[in-house]
Amino acid sequence: METAVAKKKPTGYEEELFVGTAESEHVEMYLKAIWYIRERGEEVKVSSIAKLLNVTQPSVVQMLRKLDGSQLVRYSKGSVEMTGEGERIGKQMMRNTRLLEVLMKDALKIEIDEEMVCGIEHHMKDIFTDALCTLLKHPRKCPHGHTIPRGKCCS
Repeated sequence: METAVAKKKPTGYEEELFVGTAESEHVEMYLKAIWYIRERGEEVKVSSIAKLLNVTQPSVVQMLRKLDGSQLVRYSKGSVEMTGEGERIGKQMMRNTRLLEVLMKDALKIEIDEEMVCGIEHHMKDIFTDALCTLLKHPRKCPHGHTIPRGKCCS
């Protein structure tokens, strides 16, 4: 999901610059939205995804077809189901989001900045997420009162 570009410095050491792809972040946002709608016990519909992500319904249909082709969801008119891999990614994005919210509010004592959270959550590797969860003492709820999905570190 990320590509690395190495730049040579005159001092001889290498610095890596990572550029995440906007496409992979879009995929993750859609999977997170579907996961969230399901978590609330609601039926996943094109209209509910569009409303949550503030995008048009035709855009949602286009992305659902792409996600279906990538085997992350099973989409047919009026029906959206996550595959195992889609479920894993959506859950991980939600876990990242909620742990970052706990970090900001409870550990750093700053106001939750959703834009910053959204920028960071896509770049968190499992080792970082588990370390953050452990540092925060495995919180079960985010500041909004939602359950934080458990990770391997919570066992």
